[in-house]
Amino acid sequence: MNVRRFLLLAVSFLFGTGNAISQDYKEGEYTSILFVGNSYTHMNDMPKMFENIAKAKGQKVYVEKSTKSGASFQEHTTRQDLYKAIESRKWDVVVLQGYSRELSFPYEVIDTATMPYVNKLVDTIRYNNPCTKIYFYMTWGYAEGFLEREETNTYTKMTERIADGYQYMGQIMNIPLVPVGKVWQDVRNQFPDIELYDKDRAHPSKNGSYATACTFYSALFDDSPQGVYTGTVSAGIGSRLQKAAAKIVLPDPQKYGLNKETIRLKTVTHVNGDNHLYCSLLFDTVEKVKWDFGDGKTSTDLNPFHSYKRPGEYFVKASIQTNCGERIIIRRVYFKPIIQPKPEESLQLKQGNKPVKKI
Repeated sequence: MNVRRFLLLAVSFLFGTGNAISQDYKEGEYTSILFVGNSYTHMNDMPKMFENIAKAKGQKVYVEKSTKSGASFQEHTTRQDLYKAIESRKWDVVVLQGYSRELSFPYEVIDTATMPYVNKLVDTIRYNNPCTKIYFYMTWGYAEGFLEREETNTYTKMTERIADGYQYMGQIMNIPLVPVGKVWQDVRNQFPDIELYDKDRAHPSKNGSYATACTFYSALFDDSPQGVYTGTVSAGIGSRLQKAAAKIVLPDPQKYGLNKETIRLKTVTHVNGDNHLYCSLLFDTVEKVKWDFGDGKTSTDLNPFHSYKRPGEYFVKASIQTNCGERIIIRRVYFKPIIQPKPEESLQLKQGNKPVKKI
């Protein structure tokens, strides 16, 4: 099996607009991502928004989409253009999105009307490349719900039914979810002035597509989209949508099955003069791993502990060998220096913050 490398750089202060992929693209040097869906995916070219965010954050990505308006999972299985897209390269990631209402039905309906076709798509993807990571795209409810069914006749009811359907399917198939619908719900509650819907009150506006793209960035790269501006929406709206995506996705990745094939870093600052780093490797199978802590020190432990003697910025690199080849994940950690008070400030503190008279 060919060695495959995924360079995932999570750097918080890189800015840019994200250029088109260069013609010297070579498979393995970029994370290749295929979005499969309908108009909820291709409207406002959401995959391009995602690509711009990822590149502005320093990620090397190659992004394509294969979509058809109104398509359900069943209809996706009849699309010859989709099979050609899947077979066009050994994708690192494939995202699957069906018709929203089909996931709002009871489990017994999903079992017969949706699951057989999802299984066919998943089998096709894994036959093409067993190491492709598949994600389900959890969508949202219509602005006023779907009035023809009592169980979906409000926005909240419909959103919860769709989320429940995707979680049911994800748990059965052991496939992680990208909780876009939950991010939309949070934005509606926290920022009601941000219009997420297009005029039909079902499809996404540009704001809605940007919220979706931010959610995908957080879920696929285990990193916050905050800190970049790509010019897609206004800076103020973009910042709030970035924050909402990070808030829903990052604190509890296990809830959506996103706690696999990644690393977790926990920092503890200023303990007896040192800064501490706890590393967790969240992979089912690992043949070997090498950690580089960015200060000249390394470790081959699965879940190492490391101390930094000096404050500053460090890039922690995990080189992980799995049955799918080598994966490289890089994360940035930053330890702030302790700011010592000036002599005059120290004297004021000792004297109960009273002004110190200079002689």
